[in-house]
Amino acid sequence: MAGQQHILFVDDEQLLHSLFERLFSRHGIDVTSCSSAEQAIRELNNRTFDLVVTDFMMPDMDGFALLGHIRQNYPGTRVIMITAHANVQHAVRMMQHGAIDYIPKPFSTAELVDRVQASLARDPEEVVTPDTKKPAGTPSKESGVRYIGEAPSIERLKEVLPRISNNKAPVFIQGESGTGKEILARLIHEMSDRASGPYLTLNCANVPRELVESHLFGHRKGAFTGAIDNMTGVFETADGGTLLLDEITEIDLSIQAKLLRVLQEQEFQTIGSTEVKKVNVRVVATSNRNLSDAIQAGAFREDLYHRLAVFPLTVPPLRERMSDIPILVEHFVEKYCNLYELGSKTLSDKLLERFASYDWPGNVRELENMVQRGVLLSAERKSIKVSDVYDDFFTDAGTVSVSENGSANPKLSTIEDMERYMILQALSETKNNQQAAADKLGISARTIRNKLRKYREEGHID
Repeated sequence: MAGQQHILFVDDEQLLHSLFERLFSRHGIDVTSCSSAEQAIRELNNRTFDLVVTDFMMPDMDGFALLGHIRQNYPGTRVIMITAHANVQHAVRMMQHGAIDYIPKPFSTAELVDRVQASLARDPEEVVTPDTKKPAGTPSKESGVRYIGEAPSIERLKEVLPRISNNKAPVFIQGESGTGKEILARLIHEMSDRASGPYLTLNCANVPRELVESHLFGHRKGAFTGAIDNMTGVFETADGGTLLLDEITEIDLSIQAKLLRVLQEQEFQTIGSTEVKKVNVRVVATSNRNLSDAIQAGAFREDLYHRLAVFPLTVPPLRERMSDIPILVEHFVEKYCNLYELGSKTLSDKLLERFASYDWPGNVRELENMVQRGVLLSAERKSIKVSDVYDDFFTDAGTVSVSENGSANPKLSTIEDMERYMILQALSETKNNQQAAADKLGISARTIRNKLRKYREEGHID
């Protein structure tokens, strides 16, 4: 289908291939799976991919070598590296050599989907070769973003934005995941006198904890093991503009103290350097956590919160602005019809009624995902029906089961859980015939035996 995003998944665990293909098909993303880097190179020669998700440890050619091949031959293709052997040096090496993201195992299916979607949403111009690699958060082209909604709470936010934007005081935006905190941050920048300056985003939850300080303040070559080149931090790059620190409550307390100094003095030191650098950066911070609870638990500094929250804003969840659902739906339908080069569409009355009776735990992001699904599965039809969105096959990414009937299993929260479930289910269906189970899953009987040994050692089975 025209406009559909396409990712290449590379892992020698063949059991994961069908799992990933089914998982991402629920989100309108096409997946091609490979068992080796060599096979991936052949696929890359034959067609264009928006994103490559590759395991690091593979026979013959590892993920790092594949990353180098992609950066040299397909510099516009984004790469996410997955590894079970995560450490600071490894993460620094991968990201300095062009990986757009780095995901240590184990990880949940929900996290994987979020990280893939975030990588696909990045401006293609942010994907660069190692020689010209921009630091995390490099600004993209002007987006012309809008905050969609007419509910009273949203209208009040829109009214206060011009006054908040026209100064340089920090802003703290609090709200549940998926409510649009990042959009508000971008609007604050675009409505300010810094609009012509850089706008950078650093997702503090997505950066490995050991690398947060480097991403914030940069580091000098040789400052620590794995620091093979100089790195410029987002504060230095955002000088004269705006810096969004997304999910700031995920930063460790030791780094929070250094962040407080930057906010107070507008100066910082690069790791491994004694030079004090002055910057002029406006900080907008977001969090989906309850700040009072985080402060009382000692996870977030109260003085840092007060320094950030000169303008504290709260974005309401979608369940508190249900009157905005029709206008949001209209916006997302138009967006995805244009993206996938489809004719105009509308939602059926029954589907709108279904949306109006749902409590939307995933907020506007969940609504957008459902509308995207409906646009894709309605194909050439002009009306999006309930069955295009709600079906037993489609379940929440964090709880999805891989059973044949598509039913959900809330215990399957990680890829490893799902893999174990598939193996044990296949063994049950074949009356513990390991070869038959292996044939059913498309893997070797040796893999089944090795997995069962691992499950016994971990106490998952007797």
